[in-house]
Amino acid sequence: MLSLPAWKCPEWTFNASLVNTSSPEFTEEWQKRIRELQGAVMVASCVQMLVGFSGLIGFLMRFIGPLTIAPTISLVALPLFDSAGNDAGTHWGIAAMTIFLIVLFSQYLRTVAVPVPAYGREQKCRTFKFHLFQVFPVLLALCISWFTCFALTVTDVLPSTPTAYGHGARTDTKGDVLSQAPWFRVPYPGQWGLPTISLAGVFGIIAGVISSMVESVGDYYACARLVGAPAPPKHAINRGIGIEGLGCLLAGAWGTGNGTTSYSENVGALGITRVGSRMVIVAAGCVLLLMGVFGKIGAAFATIPTPVIGGMFLVMFGVISAVGISNLQYVDMNSSRNLFVFGFSIYCGLAIPNWVNKNPERLHTGILQLDQVIQVLLTTGMFVGGFLGFLLDNTIPGSQEERGLVAWNQIREESEETGRASAIYGLPCGLGTRFCASSCAQRLPFWPRFEGDKKSEVAVSQLTLCPPDFSEDPPRDDPESRM
Repeated sequence: MLSLPAWKCPEWTFNASLVNTSSPEFTEEWQKRIRELQGAVMVASCVQMLVGFSGLIGFLMRFIGPLTIAPTISLVALPLFDSAGNDAGTHWGIAAMTIFLIVLFSQYLRTVAVPVPAYGREQKCRTFKFHLFQVFPVLLALCISWFTCFALTVTDVLPSTPTAYGHGARTDTKGDVLSQAPWFRVPYPGQWGLPTISLAGVFGIIAGVISSMVESVGDYYACARLVGAPAPPKHAINRGIGIEGLGCLLAGAWGTGNGTTSYSENVGALGITRVGSRMVIVAAGCVLLLMGVFGKIGAAFATIPTPVIGGMFLVMFGVISAVGISNLQYVDMNSSRNLFVFGFSIYCGLAIPNWVNKNPERLHTGILQLDQVIQVLLTTGMFVGGFLGFLLDNTIPGSQEERGLVAWNQIREESEETGRASAIYGLPCGLGTRFCASSCAQRLPFWPRFEGDKKSEVAVSQLTLCPPDFSEDPPRDDPESRM
């Protein structure tokens, strides 16, 4: 949206050394852009909430099979190889160390239990075995690499010249961010002024919302596969898309400058850590709230060196790509039809966005709003690949078994009916079981449906950690393997 001629930055802002960032003129230049983004995001979020809470996205799921989900999930990560490689390339030594530590902790040491001291009422002081490397591989690797970069920065082993190779690994490259951040600040709605709305901005963000919903559906299935959970039922998908729209509405009101959606990097982190507890996400949300209020804490995380981030991305994006391809296990890959649908979808999902990014001037229809919608959609690889997979899979003749829909639909039916799925995808605090359990509420497209004695199982608010393939890990019933 900000690439439109009306929002091009004025020439006097190009030279950062000559700009007074505290001047009223400069402040107004960036705040009016934020206000335009706020209005567009808030209007587009209403469309997303309508699609989710009305059940439209769940209705479309009957036409979506493995040949649509596989390219969509894979193209979440594959187009980001350039970004991950550039970040890691700022210092390949630090990036390689980060990768080595993540692989060491998550793959080789995952079954090693570390004695941890504990205190209880009955046994007082005692120790218990905790799979530290399995639960915190990314965090441990991040901290070790971060501290290493800090030590190399303090001793001036890393070059201090900004143009020298390896300068990006220093922890003081963003030192001004930490010094300028306030200690305490409470954000509030409308802090940049009254949001503005334009037709071009709204249509551009709606195009992004469509792509975001496609990505989110793929992320939901990827999360379920990574933690060994049943496939998400329709009501969970409807609720997820609707809540993401609500998050976008709040983000627009607070003026964050972006929407809220499922984050593919977190899906990769979930695959590495194998922690599927919802309470972990709740705790992480509380930490983010504190970081937003206490500016120094959030600014401290901005000092994480770029190659450390690049090393983590290389591991996580690889996991996401593999998860997408793993959905093809339900499909007959000896069929030339399926090979064509998947291969063509993946390749176009990489080639078309690459061409559009290099030749944006070729997509001029004369209608500014239409140009922006087309450009946003065609530069989103997951949308291009997912749409082509959806179109070809539903139009090219093929049997249900050949397309993988027999096994796929069976999994969906089980996810709608089993008590374990009800426990995982049910609402917290007894909603739908002890409270708001009327038949009228259960007719809502986003409300969980339970039958008979399965209602009693819904109060579970955590997901047992049982990844699909860990032959050497502790058994499922071992209390040490539960989160």
